[in-house]
Amino acid sequence: MLSNIKALPESVRQYLLVTGNYWAFTLTDGALRMLVVLHFHQLGYSPLAIAMLFLFYEISGVITNLVAGYLGARIGLNKTMNIGLGLQVAALVMLLVPSSMLTLVWVMMAQGISGIAKDLNKMSAKSSIKMLLVTESADGENKAGDNAKQQKLYGWIAKLTGSKNALKGAGFFLGGTLLSLFGFTIAIAIMAIALTLVWVFSLFTLKRDLGKAKNKPKFSEIFSKSRSINILSAARMFLFAARDVWFVVALPLYLGSQFGWDHYYVGGFLALWVIAYGLVQTQAPRLTSKSDGSVPGGRQALLWVCALTAIPGLIALALTFNISPQLSLLAGLMLFGAVFAVNSSLHSFLIVNYASDDGVSLDVGFYYMANAMGRLIGTVLSGYVYQVAGLEACLWISSVMLGLTAVISIYLPKD
Repeated sequence: MLSNIKALPESVRQYLLVTGNYWAFTLTDGALRMLVVLHFHQLGYSPLAIAMLFLFYEISGVITNLVAGYLGARIGLNKTMNIGLGLQVAALVMLLVPSSMLTLVWVMMAQGISGIAKDLNKMSAKSSIKMLLVTESADGENKAGDNAKQQKLYGWIAKLTGSKNALKGAGFFLGGTLLSLFGFTIAIAIMAIALTLVWVFSLFTLKRDLGKAKNKPKFSEIFSKSRSINILSAARMFLFAARDVWFVVALPLYLGSQFGWDHYYVGGFLALWVIAYGLVQTQAPRLTSKSDGSVPGGRQALLWVCALTAIPGLIALALTFNISPQLSLLAGLMLFGAVFAVNSSLHSFLIVNYASDDGVSLDVGFYYMANAMGRLIGTVLSGYVYQVAGLEACLWISSVMLGLTAVISIYLPKD
Protein backbone atom coordinates (compact mmCIF):
# COMPACT_ATOMS: atom_id res chain seq x y z
CA MET A 1 0.00 0.00 0.00
CA LEU A 2 2.76 2.45 1.00
CA SER A 3 4.77 1.59 -2.13
CA ASN A 4 1.71 2.24 -4.29
CA ILE A 5 1.31 5.70 -2.74
CA LYS A 6 5.00 6.50 -3.31
CA ALA A 7 4.62 5.54 -6.96
CA LEU A 8 1.94 8.19 -7.51
CA PRO A 9 2.86 11.58 -9.04
CA GLU A 10 3.91 14.21 -6.48
CA SER A 11 0.85 16.36 -7.19
CA VAL A 12 -1.48 13.41 -6.49
CA ARG A 13 0.32 12.57 -3.24
CA GLN A 14 0.01 16.18 -2.13
CA TYR A 15 -3.68 16.18 -3.11
CA LEU A 16 -4.24 13.09 -0.95
CA LEU A 17 -2.44 14.75 1.95
CA VAL A 18 -4.40 17.98 1.63
CA THR A 19 -7.65 16.02 1.40
CA GLY A 20 -6.70 13.85 4.39
CA ASN A 21 -5.97 16.95 6.47
CA TYR A 22 -9.29 18.48 5.41
CA TRP A 23 -11.16 15.27 6.23
CA ALA A 24 -9.59 14.94 9.67
CA PHE A 25 -10.31 18.56 10.48
CA THR A 26 -13.90 18.38 9.22
CA LEU A 27 -14.63 15.24 11.23
CA THR A 28 -13.50 16.93 14.46
CA ASP A 29 -15.33 20.15 13.52
CA GLY A 30 -18.65 18.36 13.08
CA ALA A 31 -18.12 16.26 16.20
CA LEU A 32 -17.21 19.33 18.27
CA ARG A 33 -20.36 21.15 17.19
CA MET A 34 -22.56 18.20 18.19
CA LEU A 35 -20.67 17.70 21.47
CA VAL A 36 -21.17 21.33 22.45
CA VAL A 37 -24.85 21.37 21.47
CA LEU A 38 -25.71 18.13 23.28
CA HIS A 39 -23.56 18.77 26.36
CA PHE A 40 -24.89 22.26 27.01
CA HIS A 41 -28.43 21.11 26.27
CA GLN A 42 -27.97 18.49 29.01
CA LEU A 43 -26.73 21.25 31.34
CA GLY A 44 -30.02 23.09 30.84
CA TYR A 45 -28.91 25.92 28.54
CA SER A 46 -31.68 27.50 26.44
CA PRO A 47 -31.65 27.16 22.62
CA LEU A 48 -30.78 30.85 22.30
CA ALA A 49 -27.83 30.48 24.69
CA ILE A 50 -26.60 27.44 22.76
CA ALA A 51 -26.89 29.37 19.49
CA MET A 52 -24.82 32.18 21.03
CA LEU A 53 -22.00 29.69 21.64
CA PHE A 54 -21.42 29.68 17.87
CA LEU A 55 -21.65 33.44 17.32
CA PHE A 56 -17.88 34.01 17.43
CA TYR A 57 -17.44 30.93 15.22
CA GLU A 58 -19.43 32.58 12.42
CA ILE A 59 -18.04 36.11 12.91
CA SER A 60 -14.47 34.82 12.84
CA GLY A 61 -15.15 33.27 9.44
CA VAL A 62 -15.76 36.68 7.86
CA ILE A 63 -12.52 38.16 9.18
CA THR A 64 -10.40 35.03 8.76
CA ASN A 65 -11.26 34.43 5.12
CA LEU A 66 -10.41 38.02 4.25
CA VAL A 67 -6.98 37.79 5.88
CA ALA A 68 -6.29 34.10 5.20
CA GLY A 69 -6.01 34.56 1.45
CA TYR A 70 -3.35 37.23 1.98
CA LEU A 71 -1.46 35.01 4.41
CA GLY A 72 -1.63 32.04 2.04
CA ALA A 73 -0.13 34.08 -0.78
CA ARG A 74 2.58 35.51 1.49
CA ILE A 75 3.68 32.50 3.52
CA GLY A 76 2.30 29.53 1.55
CA LEU A 77 -0.78 27.34 1.82
CA ASN A 78 1.13 24.63 3.68
CA LYS A 79 1.64 27.02 6.60
CA THR A 80 -1.95 28.32 6.66
CA MET A 81 -3.29 24.74 6.59
CA ASN A 82 -0.97 23.67 9.41
CA ILE A 83 -1.80 26.79 11.42
CA GLY A 84 -5.48 25.88 11.02
CA LEU A 85 -4.88 22.35 12.30
CA GLY A 86 -2.85 23.70 15.23
CA LEU A 87 -5.55 26.21 16.17
CA GLN A 88 -8.21 23.48 16.14
CA VAL A 89 -6.07 21.46 18.55
CA ALA A 90 -5.79 24.58 20.74
CA ALA A 91 -9.59 25.08 20.65
CA LEU A 92 -10.14 21.48 21.76
CA VAL A 93 -7.56 21.81 24.55
CA MET A 94 -9.33 24.96 25.78
CA LEU A 95 -12.35 22.81 26.55
CA LEU A 96 -10.29 20.44 28.73
CA VAL A 97 -10.78 22.60 31.80
CA PRO A 98 -12.69 21.98 35.05
CA SER A 99 -16.44 22.29 34.60
CA SER A 100 -16.46 25.43 36.76
CA MET A 101 -14.38 27.20 34.10
CA LEU A 102 -16.51 25.97 31.19
CA THR A 103 -18.55 29.16 31.06
CA LEU A 104 -20.55 30.57 28.16
CA VAL A 105 -17.88 33.17 27.38
CA TRP A 106 -15.03 30.62 27.57
CA VAL A 107 -16.76 28.24 25.16
CA MET A 108 -17.60 31.12 22.81
CA MET A 109 -13.88 32.00 22.74
CA ALA A 110 -12.95 28.39 22.00
CA GLN A 111 -15.54 28.28 19.21
CA GLY A 112 -14.15 31.53 17.83
CA ILE A 113 -10.68 29.96 17.59
CA SER A 114 -12.24 26.88 15.99
CA GLY A 115 -13.94 29.13 13.44
CA ILE A 116 -10.61 30.74 12.54
CA ALA A 117 -9.06 27.28 12.21
CA LYS A 118 -11.91 26.05 10.01
CA ASP A 119 -11.62 28.84 7.48
CA LEU A 120 -7.82 28.71 7.35
CA ASN A 121 -8.09 25.00 6.64
CA LYS A 122 -10.87 25.33 4.07
CA MET A 123 -9.22 28.19 2.16
CA SER A 124 -5.93 26.29 2.11
CA ALA A 125 -7.53 23.07 0.87
CA LYS A 126 -9.58 24.69 -1.91
CA SER A 127 -6.67 26.86 -3.10
CA SER A 128 -4.20 23.97 -2.96
CA ILE A 129 -6.17 21.96 -5.50
CA LYS A 130 -5.66 24.56 -8.22
CA MET A 131 -2.00 25.03 -7.35
CA LEU A 132 -1.35 21.28 -7.53
CA LEU A 133 -3.10 21.05 -10.88
CA VAL A 134 -1.14 24.02 -12.23
CA THR A 135 2.08 22.34 -11.09
CA GLU A 136 1.07 19.09 -12.80
CA SER A 137 0.12 20.75 -16.11
CA ALA A 138 2.63 21.44 -18.84
CA ASP A 139 3.08 24.91 -20.30
CA GLY A 140 1.55 25.80 -23.66
CA GLU A 141 -1.44 23.48 -23.54
CA ASN A 142 -3.88 23.62 -26.42
CA LYS A 143 -7.59 24.27 -25.92
CA ALA A 144 -8.40 20.58 -25.58
CA GLY A 145 -5.69 20.19 -22.96
CA ASP A 146 -6.94 23.22 -21.08
CA ASN A 147 -10.50 21.84 -21.07
CA ALA A 148 -9.21 18.50 -19.74
CA LYS A 149 -7.40 20.38 -16.97
CA GLN A 150 -10.59 22.26 -16.08
CA GLN A 151 -12.58 19.02 -16.05
CA LYS A 152 -10.03 17.47 -13.69
CA LEU A 153 -10.13 20.58 -11.49
CA TYR A 154 -13.93 20.41 -11.31
CA GLY A 155 -13.80 16.72 -10.39
CA TRP A 156 -11.23 17.27 -7.66
CA ILE A 157 -13.12 20.25 -6.20
CA ALA A 158 -16.44 18.35 -6.24
CA LYS A 159 -14.92 15.35 -4.48
CA LEU A 160 -13.18 17.52 -1.89
CA THR A 161 -16.28 19.62 -1.18
CA GLY A 162 -18.70 16.70 -1.19
CA SER A 163 -16.55 14.46 0.99
CA LYS A 164 -16.09 17.33 3.44
CA ASN A 165 -19.82 17.75 3.94
CA ALA A 166 -20.40 14.00 4.17
CA LEU A 167 -17.73 13.79 6.86
CA LYS A 168 -19.20 16.76 8.68
CA GLY A 169 -22.43 14.79 8.95
CA ALA A 170 -20.45 11.76 10.12
CA GLY A 171 -18.85 14.06 12.67
CA PHE A 172 -22.31 14.74 14.13
CA PHE A 173 -22.68 11.00 14.74
CA LEU A 174 -19.13 10.78 16.10
CA GLY A 175 -19.72 13.59 18.56
CA GLY A 176 -22.92 12.08 19.89
CA THR A 177 -21.34 8.62 20.16
CA LEU A 178 -18.24 9.86 21.99
CA LEU A 179 -20.39 11.86 24.39
CA SER A 180 -22.56 8.83 25.15
CA LEU A 181 -19.61 6.47 25.65
CA PHE A 182 -17.03 8.64 27.40
CA GLY A 183 -18.57 11.92 28.50
CA PHE A 184 -17.67 15.43 27.39
CA THR A 185 -14.11 15.77 28.71
CA ILE A 186 -12.74 12.41 27.55
CA ALA A 187 -14.46 12.81 24.16
CA ILE A 188 -12.71 16.17 23.67
CA ALA A 189 -9.37 14.66 24.77
CA ILE A 190 -9.68 11.78 22.26
CA MET A 191 -10.28 14.22 19.41
CA ALA A 192 -7.44 16.51 20.52
CA ILE A 193 -4.95 13.61 20.57
CA ALA A 194 -6.07 12.26 17.19
CA LEU A 195 -5.91 15.65 15.50
CA THR A 196 -2.51 16.37 17.04
CA LEU A 197 -1.14 13.24 15.33
CA VAL A 198 -2.56 14.41 11.99
CA TRP A 199 -1.06 17.87 12.55
CA VAL A 200 2.43 16.54 13.31
CA PHE A 201 2.33 14.29 10.24
CA SER A 202 1.26 17.24 8.07
CA LEU A 203 4.07 19.44 9.39
CA PHE A 204 6.65 17.02 8.04
CA THR A 205 5.04 15.96 4.77
CA LEU A 206 3.10 18.88 3.22
CA LYS A 207 5.03 20.60 0.43
CA ARG A 208 6.74 23.68 1.88
CA ASP A 209 6.28 26.22 -0.92
CA LEU A 210 2.72 25.22 -1.90
CA GLY A 211 0.63 28.24 -2.92
CA LYS A 212 3.21 30.92 -2.15
CA ALA A 213 2.83 33.79 -4.63
CA LYS A 214 5.86 34.73 -6.73
CA ASN A 215 4.98 38.41 -6.40
CA LYS A 216 4.31 39.17 -2.73
CA PRO A 217 0.90 40.86 -2.48
CA LYS A 218 0.27 43.97 -0.44
CA PHE A 219 -2.33 43.86 2.32
CA SER A 220 -4.45 46.34 0.34
CA GLU A 221 -4.86 43.63 -2.32
CA ILE A 222 -7.03 41.40 -0.12
CA PHE A 223 -10.10 42.77 -1.91
CA SER A 224 -10.52 41.17 -5.31
CA LYS A 225 -10.10 43.35 -8.39
CA SER A 226 -11.69 40.73 -10.65
CA ARG A 227 -15.23 41.57 -11.80
CA SER A 228 -16.11 37.89 -12.20
CA ILE A 229 -14.98 37.04 -8.66
CA ASN A 230 -16.79 40.03 -7.16
CA ILE A 231 -20.04 39.00 -8.86
CA LEU A 232 -19.62 35.34 -7.88
CA SER A 233 -18.84 36.37 -4.28
CA ALA A 234 -22.01 38.47 -4.07
CA ALA A 235 -24.03 35.55 -5.44
CA ARG A 236 -22.41 33.19 -2.93
CA MET A 237 -23.27 35.48 -0.02
CA PHE A 238 -27.00 35.49 -0.82
CA LEU A 239 -26.96 31.77 -1.72
CA PHE A 240 -25.71 30.72 1.72
CA ALA A 241 -27.78 33.29 3.57
CA ALA A 242 -30.80 31.75 1.81
CA ARG A 243 -29.89 28.32 3.15
CA ASP A 244 -29.04 29.27 6.71
CA VAL A 245 -31.98 31.66 7.22
CA TRP A 246 -34.20 28.61 7.71
CA PHE A 247 -31.85 25.67 8.13
CA VAL A 248 -29.54 26.63 11.03
CA VAL A 249 -31.89 27.60 13.88
CA ALA A 250 -35.47 27.64 12.59
CA LEU A 251 -35.60 24.13 11.15
CA PRO A 252 -34.23 22.20 14.17
CA LEU A 253 -36.52 24.12 16.54
CA TYR A 254 -39.53 23.55 14.27
CA LEU A 255 -38.87 19.82 13.98
CA GLY A 256 -38.77 19.55 17.77
CA SER A 257 -41.67 21.83 18.64
CA GLN A 258 -44.13 21.03 15.84
CA PHE A 259 -43.37 17.38 15.06
CA GLY A 260 -42.44 16.33 18.59
CA TRP A 261 -39.02 14.99 17.64
CA ASP A 262 -36.56 14.64 20.51
CA HIS A 263 -33.11 16.24 20.40
CA TYR A 264 -31.30 13.08 19.29
CA TYR A 265 -33.80 12.38 16.51
CA VAL A 266 -33.40 15.92 15.16
CA GLY A 267 -29.59 15.68 15.31
CA GLY A 268 -29.53 12.28 13.63
CA PHE A 269 -31.84 13.37 10.84
CA LEU A 270 -29.81 16.52 10.13
CA ALA A 271 -26.61 14.47 10.16
CA LEU A 272 -28.03 12.12 7.51
CA TRP A 273 -29.18 15.14 5.51
CA VAL A 274 -25.67 16.64 5.54
CA ILE A 275 -24.11 13.31 4.51
CA ALA A 276 -26.56 12.95 1.59
CA TYR A 277 -25.92 16.58 0.67
CA GLY A 278 -22.19 15.88 0.48
CA LEU A 279 -22.69 12.79 -1.66
CA VAL A 280 -24.76 14.76 -4.18
CA GLN A 281 -21.99 17.39 -4.35
CA THR A 282 -19.52 14.78 -5.55
CA GLN A 283 -21.80 14.07 -8.53
CA ALA A 284 -22.12 17.72 -9.59
CA PRO A 285 -19.68 17.42 -12.54
CA ARG A 286 -21.91 14.76 -14.12
CA LEU A 287 -25.02 16.89 -13.62
CA THR A 288 -23.72 20.27 -14.76
CA SER A 289 -21.16 19.65 -17.52
CA LYS A 290 -22.20 20.85 -20.98
CA SER A 291 -23.30 18.51 -23.75
CA ASP A 292 -19.95 18.93 -25.52
CA GLY A 293 -18.11 17.78 -22.39
CA SER A 294 -16.76 21.22 -21.46
CA VAL A 295 -16.97 22.61 -17.93
CA PRO A 296 -19.93 24.77 -16.88
CA GLY A 297 -19.91 28.55 -16.62
CA GLY A 298 -22.14 31.38 -15.46
CA ARG A 299 -25.10 30.27 -17.57
CA GLN A 300 -25.28 26.93 -15.72
CA ALA A 301 -24.93 28.71 -12.37
CA LEU A 302 -27.92 30.89 -13.26
CA LEU A 303 -30.08 27.95 -14.37
CA TRP A 304 -29.39 25.92 -11.24
CA VAL A 305 -30.13 28.76 -8.82
CA CYS A 306 -33.36 29.51 -10.70
CA ALA A 307 -34.37 25.88 -10.14
CA LEU A 308 -33.64 26.30 -6.44
CA THR A 309 -35.49 29.60 -5.94
CA ALA A 310 -39.03 28.19 -5.99
CA ILE A 311 -38.48 25.34 -3.53
CA PRO A 312 -38.58 27.26 -0.18
CA GLY A 313 -41.68 29.18 -1.33
CA LEU A 314 -43.48 25.94 -2.23
CA ILE A 315 -42.64 24.47 1.19
CA ALA A 316 -43.94 27.67 2.85
CA LEU A 317 -47.22 27.43 0.91
CA ALA A 318 -47.66 23.78 1.93
CA LEU A 319 -47.10 24.65 5.61
CA THR A 320 -49.38 27.71 5.46
CA PHE A 321 -52.28 25.71 4.00
CA ASN A 322 -51.52 22.67 6.18
CA ILE A 323 -50.91 20.34 3.24
CA SER A 324 -49.34 17.27 4.87
CA PRO A 325 -46.89 19.49 6.80
CA GLN A 326 -44.45 16.77 7.84
CA LEU A 327 -44.29 15.13 4.39
CA SER A 328 -44.14 18.51 2.62
CA LEU A 329 -41.33 19.80 4.82
CA LEU A 330 -39.20 16.65 4.73
CA ALA A 331 -39.66 16.04 0.99
CA GLY A 332 -39.02 19.72 0.30
CA LEU A 333 -35.92 19.61 2.48
CA MET A 334 -34.56 16.64 0.52
CA LEU A 335 -35.21 18.37 -2.81
CA PHE A 336 -33.74 21.64 -1.56
CA GLY A 337 -30.64 19.83 -0.30
CA ALA A 338 -30.02 18.05 -3.60
CA VAL A 339 -30.39 21.17 -5.77
CA PHE A 340 -28.49 23.36 -3.29
CA ALA A 341 -25.64 20.82 -3.24
CA VAL A 342 -25.22 21.15 -7.00
CA ASN A 343 -25.30 24.95 -6.73
CA SER A 344 -22.68 24.93 -3.98
CA SER A 345 -20.35 22.53 -5.80
CA LEU A 346 -20.68 24.49 -9.05
CA HIS A 347 -19.83 27.74 -7.25
CA SER A 348 -16.84 26.09 -5.55
CA PHE A 349 -15.49 25.11 -8.96
CA LEU A 350 -16.11 28.52 -10.53
CA ILE A 351 -14.20 30.43 -7.86
CA VAL A 352 -11.14 28.20 -8.17
CA ASN A 353 -11.40 28.35 -11.96
CA TYR A 354 -11.73 32.16 -12.00
CA ALA A 355 -8.90 32.67 -9.50
CA SER A 356 -5.48 33.69 -10.82
CA ASP A 357 -2.77 31.03 -10.75
CA ASP A 358 -0.33 33.27 -8.83
CA GLY A 359 -1.72 34.08 -5.40
CA VAL A 360 -4.87 31.99 -5.90
CA SER A 361 -5.55 32.12 -2.16
CA LEU A 362 -6.25 35.88 -2.33
CA ASP A 363 -9.24 35.34 -4.63
CA VAL A 364 -10.44 32.22 -2.82
CA GLY A 365 -10.10 33.91 0.58
CA PHE A 366 -12.15 36.93 -0.56
CA TYR A 367 -14.83 34.65 -1.98
CA TYR A 368 -15.15 32.59 1.20
CA MET A 369 -15.30 35.80 3.20
CA ALA A 370 -18.53 36.51 1.30
CA ASN A 371 -19.63 32.93 2.02
CA ALA A 372 -19.03 33.45 5.74
CA MET A 373 -20.88 36.78 5.67
CA GLY A 374 -23.87 35.03 4.11
CA ARG A 375 -23.80 32.34 6.81
CA LEU A 376 -23.62 34.99 9.52
CA ILE A 377 -26.55 36.95 8.06
CA GLY A 378 -28.59 33.78 7.63
CA THR A 379 -27.86 32.51 11.15
CA VAL A 380 -28.86 35.79 12.82
CA LEU A 381 -32.00 36.13 10.71
CA SER A 382 -32.92 32.48 11.28
CA GLY A 383 -33.20 32.94 15.03
CA TYR A 384 -34.88 36.35 14.91
CA VAL A 385 -37.37 35.74 12.10
CA TYR A 386 -38.39 32.33 13.46
CA GLN A 387 -39.00 33.86 16.88
CA VAL A 388 -41.20 36.70 15.58
CA ALA A 389 -42.85 35.18 12.49
CA GLY A 390 -42.25 31.42 12.28
CA LEU A 391 -40.67 29.02 9.79
CA GLU A 392 -42.88 30.07 6.88
CA ALA A 393 -41.47 33.61 7.02
CA CYS A 394 -37.93 32.20 7.04
CA LEU A 395 -38.74 30.19 3.93
CA TRP A 396 -40.16 33.19 2.08
CA ILE A 397 -37.04 35.22 2.91
CA SER A 398 -34.98 32.30 1.60
CA SER A 399 -36.79 32.44 -1.75
CA VAL A 400 -36.26 36.21 -1.98
CA MET A 401 -32.53 35.80 -1.30
CA LEU A 402 -32.29 33.07 -3.93
CA GLY A 403 -34.04 35.40 -6.37
CA LEU A 404 -31.34 38.00 -5.65
CA THR A 405 -28.70 35.33 -6.24
CA ALA A 406 -30.25 34.61 -9.63
CA VAL A 407 -30.29 38.31 -10.59
CA ILE A 408 -26.63 38.66 -9.63
CA SER A 409 -25.73 35.46 -11.51
CA ILE A 410 -27.00 37.00 -14.77
CA TYR A 411 -23.80 39.06 -14.85
CA LEU A 412 -21.42 36.10 -14.51
CA PRO A 413 -19.32 35.18 -17.58
CA LYS A 414 -21.51 32.87 -19.61
CA ASP A 415 -18.71 30.38 -20.37
